[in-house]
Amino acid sequence: MNKLAKSLLLAGASLPVFAHAEGAVPEKFRWLTFLVFGAIIALTMFVTYLASKKVKSASDFYTAGGGISGLQNGWAIAGDYLSAASFLGIAGLISLYGYDGFMYSVGFLVAYIVVLLVIAEPCRNIGKYTLADILAYRNDPKKTRIFGALSVITVSTFYLTAQMVGGGVLVKTLVGIDYEVSVIVVGMLMLGYVLFGGMVATTYVQIIKAILLVTASIILVMLVWAPYGFSVPGFLSAVIGDVKVQAQVAKVLGDSADNMTAAQLGQRFLEPGLYLKDPLDQISLGMALVFGTAGLPHILMRFFTVPTAQAARTSVIWAMGIIGGFYVLTIFLGMGAATQVGAGEIAFVDKGGNMAAPLLAQYLGGGADSMLGNFMLAVVAAVAFATIVAVVAGLVLASASAMAHDLYVGVIRRNSTVTPEEQIKAARIATLFVGAISIIIGIAAKGQNVAHLVGLAFCVAASANLPCILLTLYWKKANTGGVMAGMVIGTLSAIALVLISPNMTYPKLKLADAHKVLEGDQKRVKELQEKLAAATSPEDQAKLQKKIADASIGAPAKLEAAKTALATMTDPVEKAKQAKKIAGLEKSIKAANDDLKKFEGQTTSMVGLEEPLIKMKNPGLISIPLGFLAVILGSLFYRDEKAEAMWDEVYVRQNTGIGASKAHQH
Repeated sequence: MNKLAKSLLLAGASLPVFAHAEGAVPEKFRWLTFLVFGAIIALTMFVTYLASKKVKSASDFYTAGGGISGLQNGWAIAGDYLSAASFLGIAGLISLYGYDGFMYSVGFLVAYIVVLLVIAEPCRNIGKYTLADILAYRNDPKKTRIFGALSVITVSTFYLTAQMVGGGVLVKTLVGIDYEVSVIVVGMLMLGYVLFGGMVATTYVQIIKAILLVTASIILVMLVWAPYGFSVPGFLSAVIGDVKVQAQVAKVLGDSADNMTAAQLGQRFLEPGLYLKDPLDQISLGMALVFGTAGLPHILMRFFTVPTAQAARTSVIWAMGIIGGFYVLTIFLGMGAATQVGAGEIAFVDKGGNMAAPLLAQYLGGGADSMLGNFMLAVVAAVAFATIVAVVAGLVLASASAMAHDLYVGVIRRNSTVTPEEQIKAARIATLFVGAISIIIGIAAKGQNVAHLVGLAFCVAASANLPCILLTLYWKKANTGGVMAGMVIGTLSAIALVLISPNMTYPKLKLADAHKVLEGDQKRVKELQEKLAAATSPEDQAKLQKKIADASIGAPAKLEAAKTALATMTDPVEKAKQAKKIAGLEKSIKAANDDLKKFEGQTTSMVGLEEPLIKMKNPGLISIPLGFLAVILGSLFYRDEKAEAMWDEVYVRQNTGIGASKAHQH
């Protein structure tokens, strides 16, 4: 998840990736990008205008009056879930690492089985507007609303910051406007959707975005797959035999690829282990994805928008079908980008691989110098932009609901009557507050590595929200004490473990990496010299000597050599390749110098560590069991007669829906 964020800034789990994405759209075609972006924004704003006429009550604002059908909600859930990280990030990971990138898709998809089987129907039957409604039903309303609302705000803030930074960098990269302006544009659009249209507008924007995303992906896949007669074996054989794919595998494997044939290198692209190498980290990541999804507040809110529990189940089935089908498409998008564009070109634009899908669209349309190519790139980029804005809108709505409904109406004004007008007013003020804060945080996070925040959001959701919801719904002895303990322990353990994990920035390590770039990797030179001393084959000795020569000099020396070689070249194709190599070296040198300046005099991370205390990038393997344990122990050591007395009613209602009313009747 971290790289996914690092990549896209998912998984830092992957979003920050865009920080390296530059020059995807040539200057002369940026008007085209503006045009496509404008068309999609105009469409969504028109929908918001229509939706605003339907928002007349708090129920309309929070849950669209419970009038969304199962099919519509399924598309909206898919729109909520298919974030830029899962679209651009996964396609990018597949383009760089093959099979392992697809494993992220599997984790995201399997997560919905948990939602379908244990969350969707009970939530619809027990809940009202927010996650805290579920917890407050059988526990102390005041205490559980406070803890539940704080958890929702925490998770949403982490996720929101990552999305704002990713959106700002994406717009800056593709359209060429300043980062700060980009973040403000994203924030203003999001506020427009939520303030005027509430859940109604947010739902239809999610549906539009999901349809656009799936349609654009299908068109790209058809173009990629058609040359092979829509044959899966034919397509995969082409991937294995592609020289660019083989070169990427050789680069990833390093010395271990020395004795592999070209065919073996290509085959390795379709096997696990290029990216996900630590089994414990894989298990931990899988747990965070599977359990975290079921605890994300903006996903849980979607089950309150449908009129019945049956519609909630139907919506999850539709969402699983749409999401699952989309992730199959990412295989073709990622591998198509690997063979058509090449990992080198993708990493040149964005080292995290997040621009793989847009670059593939540009290539299929005719390349960087063609209008059709840049039009297709603009369409894919605009859909990605709409994806970010829509997800941000959902997160802001979840946070605003926690503030206005749970804290203001449920706690502060608990003993007084709050009119529907006051509830809507409170919701809109909370939306403005959350929106303004998200814009400020997004701008303040400029240039920062916020990749770990997506992973952190999933981890807190899995470690705090899910244990409390699950045990409240299915364990008779769960009570207020358990909910409070689970929220606190789950949240704090997840945050603490991430702070000591490899997801954080360690200045000492960053400085060491920068010196390697500028001065050569002396540690690797020493290792290679030891291998050379033991080598007996002249062929092996020659290879090792070449590697030693390459590792012993820094990027500046390589740059000078590359410029000298360029001056002697006459073939235009070779000159273009050399020019790109020079640009890559210049970028590496600049990044290394920037790091030296940025981390000068620093030796420790923000929590005082020189290096990570744990190797796992995602701590879900530790924090999730701690969250469940805290709920169990907290419930056993806390006396709450109401929670136990309400169990029979909760059991009947969550399984049958008897007693549950439609959202607009709450």
